[in-house]
Amino acid sequence: QVQLVESGGGLVQAGGSLRLDCIASGTVFSINYIDWYRQVPGKQRELVAGIQSDGTTNYVDSVKGRFTISKDNAKNTGYLQMNSLKPEDTAVYVCNVEVLMAPSGTTWNGWGHGTQVTVSS
Repeated sequence: QVQLVESGGGLVQAGGSLRLDCIASGTVFSINYIDWYRQVPGKQRELVAGIQSDGTTNYVDSVKGRFTISKDNAKNTGYLQMNSLKPEDTAVYVCNVEVLMAPSGTTWNGWGHGTQVTVSS
């Protein structure tokens, strides 16, 4: 069994910062990848950033230079550091994680519950 818990959303003024955490707990051996998506009502879910097991990262153009994705393998946790936030970053942010489970070695993929980020102008 694997559980995902997100935290760190909230209300911030434009130009401010927030950090989102996504913790994978349970029978986790390692994390294969972590992706952060955001969802705005009426719009398609958008992939914001991703990080692979080898540390390779990717970002949507609109957040490059402002957001940083990282992970702590020892804690099975992924992070999304968001700086210089803009009102257009307002959304529900959701993590999608694939892990290697112990002891079976099978993969598990799941979604967090989502955390609201609101940026006021």
